[in-house]
Amino acid sequence: MFDFLEGYDLLGAFWVTVQLTLLSAVGSLIWGTMLAAMRVGPVPLMRGFGTAYVNVVRNIPLTVIILFTSLGLNQTLGITLGADNFDSINFRLAVLGLIAYTSAFVCEALRSGINTVPVGQAEAARAIGLSFTQVLTLIVLPQAFRSVVGPLTNVLIALTKNTTVAAAIGVAEAALLMKDMIENEAQLLLISAVFAFGFVCLTLPTGLILGWVGKKVAVKR
Repeated sequence: MFDFLEGYDLLGAFWVTVQLTLLSAVGSLIWGTMLAAMRVGPVPLMRGFGTAYVNVVRNIPLTVIILFTSLGLNQTLGITLGADNFDSINFRLAVLGLIAYTSAFVCEALRSGINTVPVGQAEAARAIGLSFTQVLTLIVLPQAFRSVVGPLTNVLIALTKNTTVAAAIGVAEAALLMKDMIENEAQLLLISAVFAFGFVCLTLPTGLILGWVGKKVAVKR
């Protein structure tokens, strides 16, 4: 029944999807945390930048952002991100585009967690002489992260599925292989079922494990 899979690197394609997800998740968490810090910070210029970035980027389709990284950054401006071949360049550009897009949602999830931290804690910390950065990193963010494991899990699952957009610039991940198989094989339903099962295997354990973690680390109020 599954003879049509012969000659195709199915595991390799899903491994590229996993790499895209992990690298983009780490980058999005870092940049999203910085954006959240800007949005709640005391500097008006940084607050304005964080607000503008989130409101603009999350309302732009991901496909447009991914295509911009290839057509705009690479082909127009010649940016290669240190890569020296077509596949590596497009992979790194796809990661950059996914980070730019996903970080806006990470920022909003984390900002909602920051808002759950009692204001009195931050005021008490400032009263004993801690700076804004110290208050944020030592008191507010640790509690905020614990309260938004659930929302961040949803963002991670969405990111896993969004990696399929990288096929638009030729990244050899699961969606691009699926497209090639559908064009070459007469097994549309089976091919769709195989790739749907593959993504379920990636996202379902993630949701279950991180959901359990979220309950364990939740701040008791």
